[in-house]
Amino acid sequence: MEFLFVEWLTKPVWMWLAFLGVVVTLLVLDLGVLHRDQREIEVKESLVLSAFYIALGLAFGGWVWWYLGEQAGKEYITGFVVEKSLAMDNVFVIAMIFTYFAVPRLYQHRVLFWGILGVIVLRGIMIGLGATLVSQFGWLLYVFAAFLIFTGIKMWVMADKEFDVGSSPVLVWVRKRFRVTDELHGDKFWVKQPDPKTGTAAWFMTPLFLALIMVEIVDVVFAVDSVPAIFAITTDPFIVYTSNIFAILGLRALYFALAAMVHRFHYLKYALSVLLVFIGSKIFLADLAGFPNGKFPPSWGLGITFAILAAGIGYSLWKTRGQPAVTAKPAE
Repeated sequence: MEFLFVEWLTKPVWMWLAFLGVVVTLLVLDLGVLHRDQREIEVKESLVLSAFYIALGLAFGGWVWWYLGEQAGKEYITGFVVEKSLAMDNVFVIAMIFTYFAVPRLYQHRVLFWGILGVIVLRGIMIGLGATLVSQFGWLLYVFAAFLIFTGIKMWVMADKEFDVGSSPVLVWVRKRFRVTDELHGDKFWVKQPDPKTGTAAWFMTPLFLALIMVEIVDVVFAVDSVPAIFAITTDPFIVYTSNIFAILGLRALYFALAAMVHRFHYLKYALSVLLVFIGSKIFLADLAGFPNGKFPPSWGLGITFAILAAGIGYSLWKTRGQPAVTAKPAE
């Protein structure tokens, strides 16, 4: 059992295995127990599940604080809050994807479940690669910081522009090179039916699988922002990965809780843009201000992060009160 105490990416193997055990258990409970039967998830249930995942993520942060120390705990909570907030922006785009492909709520959970599995793997690869590069080339943190500032400014400028699902280059490429059905076939990703051109049976993608592809692509795009953001908060691979995954695990529940009211959080994008600029600026401010260990104080970072997000959510809810929901144009 000595291998359990061997360090891997700065932490003992047993810590990584324990975390992965929790993640696998949650996924098994989600698919095998809570949602074994195909059914529509109601808003009330999604709110309860969202509260559960948030409480679980914060409880893990409490353990990190107790076991790894105050600074690690504050860095985890800051990372978790930032990643959960960026996931809300992800929810808005996913809602447009489901509307575009006319995916009923009954089948949306299946797409999100498999999408989350892909996200866990993709984030693991990106975070592992990022941790390796940062450990070898410390100056990359300044590149990440500058990128976050640029991204935040760009997000502010583009905040009022909607994501055009139909013009996505990936979607256009897939439709040109694969057989795709015009309609859904229940919860199936692929179906076998006669090819109109040849008359022989062939496998066709369904719009449900196209929706899954777009959900994965969107996460890759969002990861380009979120992964540098968490590395600007901490370079500890364990805190980076665990805060990311705990924020993502509740994405399905968060989606069903917010999908019907995404228009109420329109102005949150402006708060997120300010947050990205702040996170990127912290690295430069730490050097200019001469903070101990060259790091921006975690308490300050956590407090400012909460203040920015609270202001964004509060203003958004106040500004959009009484406004009707706006839906995306469905696929033709």
